[in-house]
Amino acid sequence: MAFITASWNPLGDAFYRSTDLYEMSWSLRDGLRDSLVAAAPYGGPIALLREPQRRSPSSRPQLEIYSASGGTVASFPWKSGPVVQLGWTVSDELLCIQEDGTVLIYDLFGSFKRHFSMGQEVVQSQVMEAKVFHSPYGTGIAIVTSSSRFTLATNIDDLKLRRLPEVPGLQGKPSCWVVLTQDRQTKVLLSNGPELFILDNTSCTVVCPPGLSPQDGNIVHMSVSFSYKYLALLTDSGHLWTALLLHPFNLEFTCLPRCRRPKSQQPSVVLMWDRLLLVVGVCNETIQYPIEDPCVLVGEMDGVRIISSSNQELLQEVPLVCQDIFKIASMAPGALLLEAHREYEKSSQKADEYLREIKEQSMLGEAVRQCVEAAGHEYDTNTQKSLMRAASFGKCFLTDFSPDQFVTTCRELRVLNAVRDSSVGLPLTHTQFKQLTLQVLIDRLVYRQFYPLAIEVCRYLKIPDYQGVSRVLKHWASCKVQQKDLTDDAIARAVCMKVGDSPGVSYSDIAAKAYECGRAELAIKLLDFEARSGEQVPLLLKMKRSQLALSKAVESGDTDLGECFTGRSQPLQTGFCKLQEQETLKDLYNQDDDHQELANYYVTASYREKRLEGRLSLLQSAVDEYNKAKNEFAVKTTEDEMRLLRFQRKLDDEKGAGLLGLSLQVTMETLLSLGLHKQAEQLYKDFRVPDKRYWWLKLKSLAEKEEWDELEKFSKSKKSPIGYLAFVEVCIKCNNKYEAKKYVSKVTPEQKVKAHLAVGDLEGAADAAIERRNEAEIGAVLSRCSASNSLVIERLNRARAAIAKK
Repeated sequence: MAFITASWNPLGDAFYRSTDLYEMSWSLRDGLRDSLVAAAPYGGPIALLREPQRRSPSSRPQLEIYSASGGTVASFPWKSGPVVQLGWTVSDELLCIQEDGTVLIYDLFGSFKRHFSMGQEVVQSQVMEAKVFHSPYGTGIAIVTSSSRFTLATNIDDLKLRRLPEVPGLQGKPSCWVVLTQDRQTKVLLSNGPELFILDNTSCTVVCPPGLSPQDGNIVHMSVSFSYKYLALLTDSGHLWTALLLHPFNLEFTCLPRCRRPKSQQPSVVLMWDRLLLVVGVCNETIQYPIEDPCVLVGEMDGVRIISSSNQELLQEVPLVCQDIFKIASMAPGALLLEAHREYEKSSQKADEYLREIKEQSMLGEAVRQCVEAAGHEYDTNTQKSLMRAASFGKCFLTDFSPDQFVTTCRELRVLNAVRDSSVGLPLTHTQFKQLTLQVLIDRLVYRQFYPLAIEVCRYLKIPDYQGVSRVLKHWASCKVQQKDLTDDAIARAVCMKVGDSPGVSYSDIAAKAYECGRAELAIKLLDFEARSGEQVPLLLKMKRSQLALSKAVESGDTDLGECFTGRSQPLQTGFCKLQEQETLKDLYNQDDDHQELANYYVTASYREKRLEGRLSLLQSAVDEYNKAKNEFAVKTTEDEMRLLRFQRKLDDEKGAGLLGLSLQVTMETLLSLGLHKQAEQLYKDFRVPDKRYWWLKLKSLAEKEEWDELEKFSKSKKSPIGYLAFVEVCIKCNNKYEAKKYVSKVTPEQKVKAHLAVGDLEGAADAAIERRNEAEIGAVLSRCSASNSLVIERLNRARAAIAKK
């Protein structure tokens, strides 16, 4: 595969390559000259402002927003003040920093969102230079004014301005400066001639980098890496100094080792002049790339995007795994497997020789892993296919190889290839995709309004609906209701048809968005699709559609909603109090002498009371109010509840039974399971529990505890109110046929057949059925007989025939 390495350039032990991303689809007459350009990382959008210092009202500068492939997203004349810097937030919002310190924020489509100021003192002294940076807090802005003072905001969404101390001897803006952020701390590193200073909230400290002397000249350029781990300084004498920032806030440096290449990749520095782009490594070697037009460099976590007026490239160090596979004469397992697959496609016997060589080294699994990993790093789809086919070929000869990495990489590459297409314009590398995460990628597709693609990605990767398709549809619908060229009916039909009953999508949320956009009638139409009245009514009230809100509340059958929306009357107050103000509700019932509702209030309040004394006090108040309301049934029920609570507390104190708060039936079940039969019987008598219920509870409890002797005594204590078939069935359920047979003789004649069948006594069942001369019961017994029961079958058939004759 020599053609792959043709574009590689060596730099020490490493190789660098330039990958063509796009032929830019924009048409820039003057290229990128005399323009402010800002491109967001992770393949983000590009903002371009031509002649930003132009102040003529008759000829305003044009602010243009493009996708990474050069597709026009938005364009509008700039009508505000002179712009010093453009930048992008982590959520792809455009920041425009003006000379007077005002920061204007636009969305991706050029719609104004909001603005803020970097401080009153900035307005007077004017911004000389500004930088947009990303920190753990979010997106930040740093500025330097004409009075040589720095102001910092680490998070524009939670604006807190910090004015940094003065720099001794600094007049005007520094020759160069960068923002350093790490471990949730942010500081400014700047140069004034040959001197370096670091600014924090309280101090300005002089820094002396090792190996860089004043004789090397004034520092004119500095740059920090995407990860804030590396720093590069350039002096006016041409000296380039690089270092690893061990701790940037004490500014501890360590010079990078020369010509010692570990397994991890080493940093390099990219410098650009008018006609030359230079890559400088730590081994005193360089790579030169001639350039024809003015370019913009965009730092990424794994390379540099080079944007010109005609095309866009990605310059990066070739990943180690790709070097291992494609390097000339490489004997790495992945290289051998790729060659084996090529020979296999030619039907050559050499394929077997390469496979044998890999197997002899026991490296076939590693070879497959290398091919899969390398495919992720390749931008060309044909190279991806070659590597994945080679991995699939090698996988066939492995018995215990997990396919997870292979399948995941295949899926991720399909998604990446789709979003890299120039019509979408998201040139993400696999490394960037992993850092960005799938969820953020879907968010970016949705934000750019690529809804069909976002839905296809969600379905292809089988993302749960509430995280995937439903979220996309919700955003689509929120944008759809803002379309001014469509009628309300057309939008409502389109939303209903598309969204349907998708889980996690609330029509009330979509209707609220329509109302925010001034389309109240559309909001009402959308609310008709909302199944939950509780979501409809609040929005209708907010829209001041009280009658419609009341109608919806009445249709729902929810009496509280109906009372809440009956104007400014007493029912409205009562309904509101039921939902939110319990104490006010009690005062209203007292005011109206509504004893029944006041008693109900006390009962409800008793369930919220944790202390027994407080609960009993509330229940006693309820009894008093029920007496005033002449509700004798409620009085008796409430008094029984109080008696039960006292009984439960007494047993809890004596036995530690944990009964307090349980219902009467559950209390009896618990007592029986604990063997407290006397106390259970006391409850049975005191609360006049029906005989059938008590017998059932005790029967089940004794059987579950396998207290068969007690069960037999209980069955003989008096005639069973639930019959004796229940004893048979419960014993069988507890897998004790022997005990069940004891109760068969006590079963009534009508249930004898069923009892005999339950214990598996076919002859007894046959005798009972014949004796009762019941054809249905004879049929039931016959259905349970097998070929081995021929005598029983014969008897039953004779009996059936005799019944039929009569």
